[in-house]
Amino acid sequence: MNDSKGVVVPYLLLGLAAVMFGLYNVFIKLSADHIQAVLGAVILQFVAAFLGLGLLIYLKYADNLTLHLSPRGVTLAVLAGAAIGVVEILTFIIYGRGVDVAVGNPLIVGGSLIVTTGIGWLFLREVLNPWQVVAVLSIIAGVVVLAWQAGR
Repeated sequence: MNDSKGVVVPYLLLGLAAVMFGLYNVFIKLSADHIQAVLGAVILQFVAAFLGLGLLIYLKYADNLTLHLSPRGVTLAVLAGAAIGVVEILTFIIYGRGVDVAVGNPLIVGGSLIVTTGIGWLFLREVLNPWQVVAVLSIIAGVVVLAWQAGR
């Protein structure tokens, strides 16, 4: 999908998502010493839910969006919500115990990239080209070095 100037919109959205995910981690780090971990995660989830609900209502009525869903889609969304809920609680705990965001975030994100790439390849039958394999191996090496250095 391109905009009227031929700019590739998905890459802009990927960039915005990366910036927002980085800010998400920085804000959790900054707040972790000032709020109980589960309470912080609950507040975060409420804000995210209200933001999403507001956007959904806007799209439904302004753009006449047709909502579609299936039991499988709902189940997978619930599982994703449970997973991110646990991640948010753990992130508050991790940063509250003094782990630097410059160490914790790359370890969490790098570890999640390894998990998602592995599941994509092994179970979802996604094909990895040689460059992707090199990139994933580089990420694994980076996570190992960062974890080793952080543990010193």
